[in-house]
Amino acid sequence: MNIALVSANNYQVPYPVYPLGVSYLHTYLSQHLPGSEIRLFDFNLGSFDEFAAFLQAQPFDFVGISLRNIDDTNIFEKNNFIAHYKKVMEVARAHTQALIILGGPGFSVFPEQVFEALNPDYAVQGEGEESLCRLIDGLASGSGRIHEIEGLVYRNGNDTLTVNPRTTNIASPVLHVDDTLAAYYWEKSGMLNIQTKRGCPYNCIYCSYPVIDGRKVRTLEAETVVRNIEELYHRKGIRYLFFTDSIFNIHKEYNHELAHRLIESKVKVRWGAYFSPHNLALSDLELYQQSGLTHIEFGTDSFSDQQLENYNKNFRFQDVLQQSARCGKLGIFYAHFLILGGYGETEQSLDETFERSKEVGTTVIFPYVGMRIYPRTKLCEIALQEGLIHDTNDLISPVYYVSPQIDLHTLKARAGATGQKWVFPDDEPSPLMERFREKKRRGPLWEYLRF
Repeated sequence: MNIALVSANNYQVPYPVYPLGVSYLHTYLSQHLPGSEIRLFDFNLGSFDEFAAFLQAQPFDFVGISLRNIDDTNIFEKNNFIAHYKKVMEVARAHTQALIILGGPGFSVFPEQVFEALNPDYAVQGEGEESLCRLIDGLASGSGRIHEIEGLVYRNGNDTLTVNPRTTNIASPVLHVDDTLAAYYWEKSGMLNIQTKRGCPYNCIYCSYPVIDGRKVRTLEAETVVRNIEELYHRKGIRYLFFTDSIFNIHKEYNHELAHRLIESKVKVRWGAYFSPHNLALSDLELYQQSGLTHIEFGTDSFSDQQLENYNKNFRFQDVLQQSARCGKLGIFYAHFLILGGYGETEQSLDETFERSKEVGTTVIFPYVGMRIYPRTKLCEIALQEGLIHDTNDLISPVYYVSPQIDLHTLKARAGATGQKWVFPDDEPSPLMERFREKKRRGPLWEYLRF
């Protein structure tokens, strides 16, 4: 069989993001469909004309297209990527007779809406490796049992759209990184991505991670993850990795094993991840730092305890203050990602956040303004109850929850008055960052914005 795997994402703000999902799919299909030829196409590297040529180069049987995002989650721009994806589909339909299968995190948040908009032959919601493999194998062999596949999205006999539920997950996916992709993203982004776990057990009112990956946390085999990292380090020269787990510090025992294995491997890879200020001891940070941790992106959301409660977070500002101090003491770069003007926000809670931002040390603060509303979240229920939205089908076009009690026009001035470094979604990219990338500096580089 000839199989094409396509990363449709071409959004590069603040930098191009390595198509991790497609790489995991490539590895899994190569292992479980022996004899198949699998080729990759990435819209960060190629144009529509090059995509057409890619499809015409050989007769593909299946084309899997991964959709990373539906929009830019930026209230100031509200860029929607559906038009781009429609063109991807048009070119695919015009230049191959292959069956087209959609998937990816963007699709998984809006399966019915995106299926209707793009009209693929089939699609997969959620974790794709085993479901896609079973679908391709079933269609190729004519076994006739494909409609039992978990996460499968398809039209049944009367043209009704069906989304199969998902109850199981694969144990330990393995990553093989394509040399061309590795070279491109190492050059352009200064990092590659990898996972150590999937799923998120938390209940933040706005978050789509549990919708995409499920609530059950599955840790990837630590030995396998470190072996992947060793390959990236020794064979491809990768020196910086970002762990894309929803929250890295969910499973302490596993994280300790992973850190010890990284230390024992003696690879000099630096790494960063998303962290919560919850469930994190000083000894944990010290161990992670020994294993290569240099950057933490805290999903802090607010410096107001009332807002943290409104967002259903399991920590408070005192935890944020403590972790900031620990990172400062150890020399670990840390940034705080906040939400300004979300559900329940008041001028008083905003004043508290701005005032308390002065206490969190030398950092960079990245605020989102308002909350992007996603289906199957508590925030979606709130928006329906309050009449902000009337049908979840509307949400494929970006809709934001903004507290009616605040004045958005004052946010930048109030942030600037704190003396901290705030980077808003509509701020112009820093020329300093671009110069550092040109000089081959690696990692996120936001630490250079702190002063």
